[in-house]
Amino acid sequence: MVKYKSKQEIEMMKRTCKLASEVLVYIAPFVKVGANCLEIDSLCHDFIVKNGATPSPLNYKGYPKSICTSVNEVVCHGIPKDYQLREGDIVNLDITTFLDGFHGDTSKTFLIGKVSRAARDLVQTCYESLWKGIEAVRPGGHIGDIGEAIQKFVEAKGYSIVREYCGHGIGRGFHEDPPVPHYGKKGTGAPIKPGMVFTIEPMVNLGSPDIEILDDDWTVITRDKKLSAQFEHTVAISEDKIEIMTVTADSTEPREILF
Repeated sequence: MVKYKSKQEIEMMKRTCKLASEVLVYIAPFVKVGANCLEIDSLCHDFIVKNGATPSPLNYKGYPKSICTSVNEVVCHGIPKDYQLREGDIVNLDITTFLDGFHGDTSKTFLIGKVSRAARDLVQTCYESLWKGIEAVRPGGHIGDIGEAIQKFVEAKGYSIVREYCGHGIGRGFHEDPPVPHYGKKGTGAPIKPGMVFTIEPMVNLGSPDIEILDDDWTVITRDKKLSAQFEHTVAISEDKIEIMTVTADSTEPREILF
C-alpha cells in the first residue's frame, strides 16, 4: 500500500534527502585512484553521524556497512571491502540517510582516473536515463511511464536494463510501495498521485541484463562480468511539480520540474 506524504512530511523529508546529497559532495574528492572502499565507507559513516543522522543500510536485514560501493561489474549492493580503486574503474556509491524519522536515498557512479570510452559512454547513458525517467513523471500518469521512458532510451543505445531490482517508495520506511521498475509499458502500473515519494535508480549494463548474487547474499554482479552503472534520485510528487530532493549543492541539475 502506497504511503502518501503530506506537504509537511515532504518538507521534513527534504532535510534527510539534502544530507544524503551532501554525503556525495563530501566524499567525491576521496573517490580516486588508490582510495580504499573501506575508508570511503568509514568517511561517509562519520559524516552522516556527525550531522545527526544514521546510515540507513547499516544492519538493515544484516547488511554490515553504512553505504554500498559497487565497482565495475557489481550492479548494486556491493559491500565495501579492502579494495583500492584502480585507474579505469567505475564505482557507484549508494547513500541512504535516516534523519528526523525519514530516509533519503541517492547514488552516483564515479569514474576513476582515465576510463575507457565504453565505460564513459555507459555511465553517461545511465545518467541520462535517470532524467528520462524523472521527466516522465506526471500526476495522472502511471509508474509504467517511467519504466518505458528509461527502457526505450537505454535499449536504443545498445545497453540493457537490470529487471530484478528497481526504485521504490520511501519515507518513514527505507523501502515502501510502489515498486518503480526501470522497464515497462506506458499506462501500466500504479497511478502517480500527489503525495507520492519514491526513488528512480536505473541499473544499466554494458552487456546482458542477467545478474548473479554472490555468496555474501548481498553483492549483485553481471553474469557476463561486463560493466554496470547506476544513478539515483529521490523525488516527491505535488499537484503542480516534481521535486528532485537529492540534487547536490554543486549540481546544475534542476531541483524541480513544473507541470
